[in-house]
Amino acid sequence: MSYQQFAYLYDGLMVDAPYEKWVSIVTSQCNLHQLKGKRLLDLACGTGELSLRLAKKGYEVTGADLSDNMLAVAQRKAANEALSIQFLEQDMSELDEIGCYDIITIFCDSLNYLRSEDEVKSTFSGVYEHLADDGLFMFDVHTVHKIDDLFVNQTFALNEEDVSYIWQSFEGEFPHSVEHDLSFFVLDEKIGTYKRYDECHFQRTYEFDVYRQWLKEAGLEITTFFVDFNEKNTEMNHAERLFFICKKLKNIK
Repeated sequence: MSYQQFAYLYDGLMVDAPYEKWVSIVTSQCNLHQLKGKRLLDLACGTGELSLRLAKKGYEVTGADLSDNMLAVAQRKAANEALSIQFLEQDMSELDEIGCYDIITIFCDSLNYLRSEDEVKSTFSGVYEHLADDGLFMFDVHTVHKIDDLFVNQTFALNEEDVSYIWQSFEGEFPHSVEHDLSFFVLDEKIGTYKRYDECHFQRTYEFDVYRQWLKEAGLEITTFFVDFNEKNTEMNHAERLFFICKKLKNIK
């Protein structure tokens, strides 16, 4: 499947994604930390669904993603809703000079798509360089439990009238990594038959203490962490998603 085809399919597959919960986390954490600035960089923004929702909340949003086809969908959606959002083609592990932001986000476990430890470390360093002194960095990742116990060697399926898929997950080459093999069957209404598209996705995560150490090395400290969208829950046993809220350490760089 080309990224262009997958980009247009993506929103349909993510229709039940908890975007409003991510928005709520941004707004509640900004209020909690009494953050006044509104400049927000949404890294790995994909088709811009979260970027649009944040812009509607009054944030001055810039979206960045590695896929130009995803960004084309995002730009079209923003134009259709008359929202002023800048979208940039950027690799989050190799950020260019793209300005300074009060808030930087990497949500929807997008950080887990980076293949190497160095890419994660480079992403954290880039965030530090582009984050205002009093700004907030917010991101989420899959837990080790989610990758090792709930993904590896599992098969998932969807059977709808216009699209179906078979999703098989296998243990990856690195600890706490997984390879997702997906086959989509999409109805072509013009000819009344289904077309098959294949995708392979890689995800990798790390223990909480590893993330904490890399953040510290990049000049970032965790002010708040919680699990599974519950800002009052810090119990990591059997959790599936970790949330990190970070600020710059003083006088580090």
